[in-house]
Amino acid sequence: MTPARLAPDSVLRPTPDPLVPPWPGRTVEVDWPGGAIEIHVRETPATAPDAEPALYVHGLGGSGQNWTDLADLLSDRLDGQAIDLPGFGRSGPALPGGYTQQSYAELVIRWIEVSGRGPVHLFGNSLGGAVVIRAAALRPDLVRTLTLISPAMPVYRPRPTHRHMLPVLVVPRVERVVERILRAATPHQMAQGMIDVCFADPSAVAPQRWEEAIAEAEHRLAVPWGAAAYVASLRGLVASYLVPPGRSLWRLAGQIQAPTLVIWGHKDRMVDVKLASRTAKAIPNSRLLVLRGVGHTAQLESPRIVARAVLPLIEAGNRSVVA
Repeated sequence: MTPARLAPDSVLRPTPDPLVPPWPGRTVEVDWPGGAIEIHVRETPATAPDAEPALYVHGLGGSGQNWTDLADLLSDRLDGQAIDLPGFGRSGPALPGGYTQQSYAELVIRWIEVSGRGPVHLFGNSLGGAVVIRAAALRPDLVRTLTLISPAMPVYRPRPTHRHMLPVLVVPRVERVVERILRAATPHQMAQGMIDVCFADPSAVAPQRWEEAIAEAEHRLAVPWGAAAYVASLRGLVASYLVPPGRSLWRLAGQIQAPTLVIWGHKDRMVDVKLASRTAKAIPNSRLLVLRGVGHTAQLESPRIVARAVLPLIEAGNRSVVA
């Protein structure tokens, strides 16, 4: 593990005003055991002919929309795609039993294969970080570099902010209760709750991004599988903490071959920043960046700094390919 290096801010173009809207997307079918599943893929067009393929994977309760600003800043180097995991965003529901980390990782691998874009620069936040760790460990041939933003690494003592969610993990048919709670919330309340938990300073969210978050919450409330997907994904996340050490995410992290960047917000309320150094040490060729005044979603809160850390990683990835 080494400290992350930052490229000069001047190499990035100015932040647009107004901000770019969420990138357009399309729904595609991916063959899956038992039948095809539909996923939504947002695409950030490259602005340079030599741009390399990238794939962005969101966290629990998020969507590909979470990568709008970062993908824009990197578009002169990366030809980006951001997928909505099954059950979230504009994607359809997963097939029965498909909301596990392993299933999500297999889907990421399958999409890289069928899209013909690998090896890719692979990004993941929170649950998406855990998913891409698995994908990178299982299929190193498909991953050029790996960027992890507050990945949901296994812990065995829940944080105070998580304890109210523990009944979700053990109560049968609790998704029906969660669905009733969600149905009673307004899109504004849902967006507010997510931003309050994920951002160190919710007041810093641009009005345009607030409006987009509310629209995203409105869509989430409208789909019939939203509550079930959230509960099942949360259960799958916690179940992954309970596997034997030989099959744990920590063990898989040690098998990653791609140059890796680990980014953590010092004020992360969801995944303890104390795991940042341990995560970076677990991955053989890694660099670490801990950001003061940032919460759980650094790519949303500080996209320019994240982009500045990614650019040297891309260079390292290209050197490792040449070698």
